[in-house]
Amino acid sequence: MPEKHLSTQFDSELTSVSTKVMELGGLVESQIRQAIYALSHFSMEAADQVSDTEHRVNAMEIEIDHDLSSIIARRQPTARDLRLLIAISKTTANLERVGDEAEKIARMVRSIIQSGAPRSLPSLELRVASDLASGLLNKALDAFARLDVAAAVAILKEDDLIDAEFDGFVRKLITYMMEDPRMISPSLDLLFLAKAIERIGDHAKNIAEFIIYVVKGEDVRHSPREKLESVLK
Repeated sequence: MPEKHLSTQFDSELTSVSTKVMELGGLVESQIRQAIYALSHFSMEAADQVSDTEHRVNAMEIEIDHDLSSIIARRQPTARDLRLLIAISKTTANLERVGDEAEKIARMVRSIIQSGAPRSLPSLELRVASDLASGLLNKALDAFARLDVAAAVAILKEDDLIDAEFDGFVRKLITYMMEDPRMISPSLDLLFLAKAIERIGDHAKNIAEFIIYVVKGEDVRHSPREKLESVLK
């Protein structure tokens, strides 16, 4: 990820912290897979594994933040190097929050299992949105490793698909609740699950925005689609 500098030690430090971010990303991706497996199979064991991994994710976030603080204090980077370190910091925070969303899914799954809620609810339909969100995060991490602006812009566009899936699922849950009041409580659980999955997509989008910031020096958060297209020119 980092470009070569006159200081070999600086290169080594950038490479080290970038590698840790990728490791954190892989850990968070495993959390998502376990959380979705727990949801698809109503598996208490898989839900518990998500919670166990959360401690490692939190520890890695603290470690990376410490490394970044040390690099900034000793190297006093400027321009693109500073943007890169800021983007790494923000990416790390977003990855930790993705882990939080996976943990939220695991907690909801445990709640559904313990309540004995009927399995006729459309929980499996969340798989489409979850696959999209997980795939988007994977693409975001790959694009960040390569600082690929074109891939980042594509990710920002793809996030709209997850939002559309979420909206469709909400409409379906409302129908379930209207037809049978007994479905209100478990349907609300699934609604929170769907929102957690949507948030994973949002964090992937944030990472994509940081890529553009590093390479182009432009902050495209909350920007219209026209500005996203312009960064490719």
